[in-house]
Amino acid sequence: MDAVMGTKQDRAELEARRLQGARLLRGGMRPAEVARRLEVSRTSVWRWQQALRSRRRDALRRAPRTGRPPRLSEAQKKRLIAALAAGALAQGYATDLWTLARVGKLIEKISGKRYSESGVWRLLKALNFSCQRPSGRASQRDEKAIRRWKTKRWPALKKTAPDKAEPSSS
Repeated sequence: MDAVMGTKQDRAELEARRLQGARLLRGGMRPAEVARRLEVSRTSVWRWQQALRSRRRDALRRAPRTGRPPRLSEAQKKRLIAALAAGALAQGYATDLWTLARVGKLIEKISGKRYSESGVWRLLKALNFSCQRPSGRASQRDEKAIRRWKTKRWPALKKTAPDKAEPSSS
């Protein structure tokens, strides 16, 4: 199963399997065969059969979403995604770098709801955003000085094991 347990996709797959089991049971297939074919326990098939006998087909439907309800509506999430895609400069920041604090302020501006930095992180992850590092380098970077330091200074600073006749264990 590709889906993570508890996600919408997973719940839909489970519901489809239950409904397929119900079709097979109504078609006259024995519960043990349904369990083997769908790779589920006989107990699960027995529960499905009981639900069908009591005419509770809805019992085989997907359970409602569990857990705390989302704080942002779908429309607010779309507005957030559009604002993030427009960039931090479009939101009035001096650089085009998004930080968790900046995104938190943006969420508050859009929805009026405050998120902690960890909450912002989880929300961004749920919206399929990932952490990115800036691609640019410092404009004052001196490549010659860096090369010189690596070839001259670093070897002098680097610790080396003293020459020994016996081999080292490290």
